[in-house]
Amino acid sequence: MGPLPRTVELFYDVLSPYSWLGFEILCRYQNIWNINLQLRPSLITGIMKDSGNKPPGLLPRKGLYMANDLKLLRHHLQIPIHFPKDFLSVMLEKGSLSAMRFLTAVNLEHPEMLEKASRELWMRVWSRVSVGLWESSGRTLDDFLTFPRHVFRVMILPPPGGSTVLPVTPLSPHRLPAVFSSSQNEDITEPQSILAAFGLPITVAHVDGQTHMLFGSDRMELLAHLLGEKWMGPIPPAVNARL
Repeated sequence: MGPLPRTVELFYDVLSPYSWLGFEILCRYQNIWNINLQLRPSLITGIMKDSGNKPPGLLPRKGLYMANDLKLLRHHLQIPIHFPKDFLSVMLEKGSLSAMRFLTAVNLEHPEMLEKASRELWMRVWSRVSVGLWESSGRTLDDFLTFPRHVFRVMILPPPGGSTVLPVTPLSPHRLPAVFSSSQNEDITEPQSILAAFGLPITVAHVDGQTHMLFGSDRMELLAHLLGEKWMGPIPPAVNARL
């Protein structure tokens, strides 16, 4: 019997595009590296406020760099990420509290669905809405953040014309009420307090009795080093590695 898997936690928010990039890379490696990947839905606005940090979109130069950076990363990482037109206003006015509370409820009620539900929200916020695929339905970025139950409904019934990017995830209707009920419970705390965190994504690796916190989606090579695993680039040569 080989060594036990090391626990790797990913703290993320669907408002964070770099969280999506880190999420997909770790999901690609979770069956290649000897790790137990734990997904931790978190609230980026709470972390920003607690640390005194500001979203990059509030600083014009950072915002411009971020938009160009995501275009390059879209091709490099093979993730269909696009910058939403109304992202800044929704982020500042609405935030992602409902969405992250919803994903926390999914994790509590049906943890086996958390990866797929998280990915579906990212797809709708950062891909489909952004390129106008849902404009005919009148839905906006705010809809998917404020009413994330659309995610599970579409998992049951595919949207008009079918899903061209991801297969529809089967979820029987009788499983929905418990998730929706839990997501309305204000006692649910989306992010645990992450010591010294100032943004997302945060990857926490527990290795040989030590805890290592890594910020950003571009620290995966360092993560591999800490784990003693081989880094094979953002798209490892494995089955179903591409999104």
